[in-house]
Amino acid sequence: MKLTKYGHACIVFEEQGKKLVLDPGSYSEPLEGVEDVLAVVITHAHDDHCFEAQLDRLIETNPDLMIFGPPQVCTRLSKYNTTAVYMGDHYPVGPFTLEFFGDLHAVIHQSIPVLENRGVLINDKFYYPGDSFTNPDRPVELLAVPTSAPWLKISEVMDFVSAIKHKHSMATHNALHSDFGNALSNGRVRAITEAQGGEFHYLLPGESITI
Repeated sequence: MKLTKYGHACIVFEEQGKKLVLDPGSYSEPLEGVEDVLAVVITHAHDDHCFEAQLDRLIETNPDLMIFGPPQVCTRLSKYNTTAVYMGDHYPVGPFTLEFFGDLHAVIHQSIPVLENRGVLINDKFYYPGDSFTNPDRPVELLAVPTSAPWLKISEVMDFVSAIKHKHSMATHNALHSDFGNALSNGRVRAITEAQGGEFHYLLPGESITI
């Protein structure tokens, strides 16, 4: 399975010539002319993960694509073809399998409403918690680690990475950091992954890896 990182939290997966898009938000590069997309997974309804302009671009070339997300995402995207997902749900989508975890977004501040959030495990290999530190309670091949957000601190990131057995990790949700900030957070995640005998990846927009 090939993964290509776009800006912030957006990743495009490719398997057997078909694609799956994760969190195409407002902080990501415009997804123009992307073909063979079967589905989009949206972890929660914040604009940096869920952005109608991005979905419209994808639907131009993939009119039958499905959108999976929490009920709040489906409410926001009521004009699209959506499926509400909950903790424990499993869906086959072409060469992809989706399993969903968790319930709520991490708390930003007591004055800000807490949204629904779903982590996702793709093809039993790649796990991304969305805007949370939800643990999938199983080893994964590639752990996508949020490294920059108003709702996290580096100690929580490190505890999250330490708690999950993984062969590879990658930084994501990192549009808010400068190069210096990315280097600091990446170094913390890298150290924990390498201590477990794994490999850390920092992908710039447009760069890919295969797992």
